Amino acid sequence: MNNVRTVSDTKRSFYTLHTRPINSIYRRVVEELMVEMHLNSVNVDFSYNPIYALGVVTVFERFMKGYNPQKDTESIFNALVKAIEEEPQVYQQDSQKLQTLAKNLGYQGLIACLGQENYSDKDAELQALLESISNNPKFKYSRLFAIGIFSLLECSNPDLVKDEKQLAEVLQKIATGLNLSQDKFSKDLELYRSNLEKMQQTLVVMADILSADRKKREQRSKYSTSSKPETSNPETSNPEASSPNTSENENSDNTVTTPPSSNSGE
Repeated sequence: MNNVRTVSDTKRSFYTLHTRPINSIYRRVVEELMVEMHLNSVNVDFSYNPIYALGVVTVFERFMKGYNPQKDTESIFNALVKAIEEEPQVYQQDSQKLQTLAKNLGYQGLIACLGQENYSDKDAELQALLESISNNPKFKYSRLFAIGIFSLLECSNPDLVKDEKQLAEVLQKIATGLNLSQDKFSKDLELYRSNLEKMQQTLVVMADILSADRKKREQRSKYSTSSKPETSNPETSNPEASSPNTSENENSDNTVTTPPSSNSGE
């Protein structure tokens, strides 16, 4: 009997956990990440590790930047990880721990560690993980693992990843040290950076469109208000309205207060 969970099972689980609609521009991002995580999780050679977790967290945070309502992002992330039957808190904690370690090591120490060239007391746990990866011929490499490595490099030295020549040399050194396919490793990161740039451009365009639309609505509203004919004030046109026989209490007792309507839309 085949008990391997399907993509449909994972999607069903996700939408059971996160019930609010997802903004259309981000829905594809969420579902593609969900499918990628699912396919990794059901692979017989896959095993969780903190670098992979950092890759997942990085992709989610970068591609969900600007999501509205922002408070929904935590629910979406939790549902993504729980849908593949893992714990989101573990992903977050391991990611933060690795980022802190990368900053403490500095980029030279980190590169030496990732390239399996040097050992230090600071990175004993990371070093043990990297050794197990380099010595495992069946290690399940994934794009998310590569992005986790890239995120570590960014944490140690943001300028490093902007220098294409230096970055290429560093990636070659890391691929060699971890016994990864250098070509696959580099291409996955190139695609990731390209997609990230496209997403950022899309968000800028969307922001411009929304801003222009908002200005048009404001202009229409001002024109509509200014074009209304002036109406006479009944209190000044009707002599009886200002008569001292009119009771102030009567006016105040008949005042009806309309409660503000609630806005249930996003």
